[in-house]
Amino acid sequence: MSSFASTTSATFATHTVQNQVPVLEDYSLYDTDPALREAVRREGGQAWDGDLAAHGAWLGRAQTLAAGQEANRCPPRLVAYDRGGHRIDHVDFHPAWNLLMGGILARGLHSRAWAQPVPGAQVARAAAYLMQGQVEAGTLCPTTMTFAAVPLLQREPAGAVDFAGQWLPALYSREFDPADAPLTAKRSALIGMGLTEKQGGSDLRAVSTRAAPLGASGRGNAYQLVGHKWFFSVPQADAHLVLAQTDEGLSCFFVPRWIPEGPRNAIRVRRLKDKLGNRSNASAEVEFENAWGVMVGEPGRGLAVLLEMAATTRLDCVLGSAALLRQAVVQSLHHAQHRQAFGKPLIAQPLMRNVLADLALESEAAMVLALRLARAVDERADASSGALVRVGTPAAKLWICKRAINAIAECMEVWGGNGYVEEGPMPRLYREAPVNSIWEGSGNVMALDVLRALQREPDAMPALDREFAPAMHNEAYARALAAWRTLLADAPQAEFQARRIACGLARLWQAALLIQHAPSAVSQAFVASRLRADGGIFGELPADTDTTAILARAWPAAAAC
Repeated sequence: MSSFASTTSATFATHTVQNQVPVLEDYSLYDTDPALREAVRREGGQAWDGDLAAHGAWLGRAQTLAAGQEANRCPPRLVAYDRGGHRIDHVDFHPAWNLLMGGILARGLHSRAWAQPVPGAQVARAAAYLMQGQVEAGTLCPTTMTFAAVPLLQREPAGAVDFAGQWLPALYSREFDPADAPLTAKRSALIGMGLTEKQGGSDLRAVSTRAAPLGASGRGNAYQLVGHKWFFSVPQADAHLVLAQTDEGLSCFFVPRWIPEGPRNAIRVRRLKDKLGNRSNASAEVEFENAWGVMVGEPGRGLAVLLEMAATTRLDCVLGSAALLRQAVVQSLHHAQHRQAFGKPLIAQPLMRNVLADLALESEAAMVLALRLARAVDERADASSGALVRVGTPAAKLWICKRAINAIAECMEVWGGNGYVEEGPMPRLYREAPVNSIWEGSGNVMALDVLRALQREPDAMPALDREFAPAMHNEAYARALAAWRTLLADAPQAEFQARRIACGLARLWQAALLIQHAPSAVSQAFVASRLRADGGIFGELPADTDTTAILARAWPAAAAC
């Protein structure tokens, strides 16, 4: 045997492992976030402080964090048939998913604020949701869909489906039950949504699914649905709210997974979507083969019903992006504290401190606006608060969801090459970020919604003025607000400038909140960095831009457009 062959690996010590960052685990997401705690108390959620502290501690446990990782490594799979060949259209989830969903329902993030609508309930729920999203974002989809459906179903009268007697108690339940079974055999229920079709996208009036009455027509009566949905959220849910055409126009239908006192409904899951992110959560393409459903709301008013549901989900998009951003910033700060470069910790390097501080500003600003909107939802019966929700939610969704994408990319860069490796947290956070901009209305839809709200809601500008007034002593803020008003007053260019208007509104509101409530170091840095110029997202070009020449140069076919 040669001397080379007899040499053992123990002979060599090419390096020792050092300067690697320890995993961040076993910490409280609530106790380590003073800005969030202050916002909860300020916006009226102080009664839930103990509950939120317990939730933050549970989320930060190593076991809970590991479940978030495992649920994404082992995504759901479609089981179309059982072993005997019967069609079941079942979606199978990893146990880690069930553990996380159990925590969500136990804390009532899916319905508690509607079941127990006391002051501060929406704020507390928003804070808990924001923490939940830092650990695992896919489970937020069934949580949000159910949360948005509950207020719609609360006002439905008895008919072919007993909402008040059967469905609402199941939706209020705090015990997660993943069984694929009729409602009478379950301890709880979840709701999904089916709007988008291949040909439509955001143009929901292009829906081609048809619904025909099985007897009497109208609200509360049974119909049969034939058609498809290109994106069917939460295909494993116990029921879905679905948009379909009727003789009276687009209408909304409650389509349960199991027909009451009958068989499994004829909703065929053709395949699960292979998505960029949100891997733990199932989204599907389905077809309705005479599926059974009950009309919800008035005939021909389905678009209004489901847009109300979608509007409720938009604040959750804001919270979800704020959650991803917060976790990315926390991970970056943790990394910078423990990683050495050029003889000292990263966090001690002046330029890195600049970057980290800027990211921290972005995160706190996102959170304070999200929780202010949650208080407006709590107080929505007041005309001013209702107007703030209608104008502020789409503005926040446009700005915060887009800013989070760029900010999380910057956080990944703080980690360097380690941030690009799937074993760490950054790739999952980055892949999750774009969905909130797309989901429930893309950027242009949000910008135009802001314009509509400003034009049609008489209480919108007076309510915003009251939000802005406490910051007017700041000269830079006053100048930025005046410039925004000038932009808003240019009615002929309003649609072309809609993104600048909407994003400007979001930044001004964030700045006003920080000027009032944050330490001066935070508010001054935010005003200096965010209000001195446009925010830098796509679509804020000035009014005199020659788009024809630019587009023709980029793509010759655009010259004819």
